[in-house]
Amino acid sequence: MKRVGDLYSSVVSLENLWQGFLGAKKSKGGRRGCFQFEKSLGRELASLQEELEAGTYKPRPYFKFIVYEPKIRDIYAPAFRDCVVQYAIYNALMPIFEKTFIDQSFACRVGLGTHAAADYAQNALRRAGPDTYTLQLDIKKFFYSIDRPVLRQLLEKKIKDKKMVDLMMLFADYPEPTGIPIGNLLSQMFALIYMNPVDHYATRVLKPAAGYCRYVDDFLLFGLTRDEALDYRVKLTKFVNEELKLTLSRSTIANTRKGVNFCGYRTWRSGRFIRKYSLYKSRKAVRKNKLDSFISHLAHASKTRSLQHLLTYAEQENYGLYCELPKIYHKKHHKTVRDPRVGNGVMYNRWGDVC
Repeated sequence: MKRVGDLYSSVVSLENLWQGFLGAKKSKGGRRGCFQFEKSLGRELASLQEELEAGTYKPRPYFKFIVYEPKIRDIYAPAFRDCVVQYAIYNALMPIFEKTFIDQSFACRVGLGTHAAADYAQNALRRAGPDTYTLQLDIKKFFYSIDRPVLRQLLEKKIKDKKMVDLMMLFADYPEPTGIPIGNLLSQMFALIYMNPVDHYATRVLKPAAGYCRYVDDFLLFGLTRDEALDYRVKLTKFVNEELKLTLSRSTIANTRKGVNFCGYRTWRSGRFIRKYSLYKSRKAVRKNKLDSFISHLAHASKTRSLQHLLTYAEQENYGLYCELPKIYHKKHHKTVRDPRVGNGVMYNRWGDVC
């Protein structure tokens, strides 16, 4: 693997920090930290650059809070000025690492989010024969288990600039012996880099017949015989333990006909549905009259058979909210028929009322 050096000066340049500010503002705009930083933008950027060039830069303490859905997690929110530095690093280095990732590594990559991952999984199920098996594995407490010395080694395999690696590792600092903070932009990039060896091992060594894909720490192999699935589970368990010092939390071997539970969807060869918990949250948003939340759930369900059910539920349970939905959802839900009285196509809802 060709290593890249002499990066630090370009990453901490005023021009790149400005781009970092634009990225951070787009993500964190409207918050007090962003307003305070922008109020003295020139001075703040110059101060950041001075600290970075002198080697005295240190991230400020995180604001820590807990989220409870979909499961309990400690979130570490960085100060806005540290978000600027992270975006400056991300903008400069992500394209370098992007070239090393396989196309089936999903999450936090442009055009490779949950919908793309679910589409790939469904196509892989269709490529696999009906009597084949899938192998699904998941890492136990992934972000809390990342070994920082191993992460540094993986960074140094591609980055020859020690000063650059030192700066990146500042954002991997964590109060526990292992793990990296959830909430940093760079933690998302670190996750892609850390699991990259698994991707290459699965695709180059194991070579599952119908394909392989991964979303963060959840990965799938398609088109296996049962014996292959058992063998690959042993090999992957050994690989993640010895090479990455990680432990599997679960593994599932199932017939292709049973589909897969992946990226928030229950997917079969013939169709896709959102999970029961998502269905519950969607209905709750309708009952609580939370329009933005419900639209978000509809976007999640947009390529699934659950979409029509959610629209029908909204129409029946909260017609006012239903009428406020974007017109695209009304078009998807209603059928077009011809009104013999006027000779034009008219939209009717499922109860026969004109819309």
